[in-house]
Amino acid sequence: MIRTICFKERRYIEELRILTRATALDCIIDERFDRIVYLIKEGDMGLAIGRKGSNIRKMQRVLGKRIEMVEYSPPEIEQFAKNVFKPAAVVGVAKRDDGKLTVYVSPGDLGIAIGKGGCTIEKARILLARYFDTELGEVLAGEETHA
Repeated sequence: MIRTICFKERRYIEELRILTRATALDCIIDERFDRIVYLIKEGDMGLAIGRKGSNIRKMQRVLGKRIEMVEYSPPEIEQFAKNVFKPAAVVGVAKRDDGKLTVYVSPGDLGIAIGKGGCTIEKARILLARYFDTELGEVLAGEETHA
């Protein structure tokens, strides 16, 4: 999916590259939750986070916003969903007949998967629509893998 990146997003991506030497594929400026969500190239997540989260703290100081990072995993929507909902444990992903995606998480991690005020679900909605042309349906507690 081709998407144009505006000047402000390019500036934030370049700032990440300068401060961490990691490559960001995309940047989402989320005014509603006062945060910046970076989509990090596969394999660069450790470099982007830094030792004990030092790079994230540095970026938050420089940009004055909360920073969140998601690692990209190209063709696999299940792995991408797991990355978006981290640290919640995703146990399965199922695509419904209406085309929407249902994500099953461990029962103890449902609150983490939803996020404060639904911020994690909103992040998942944006990223899944942008990169997999799929709508997020529901996030449910589930014991076993649903596929």
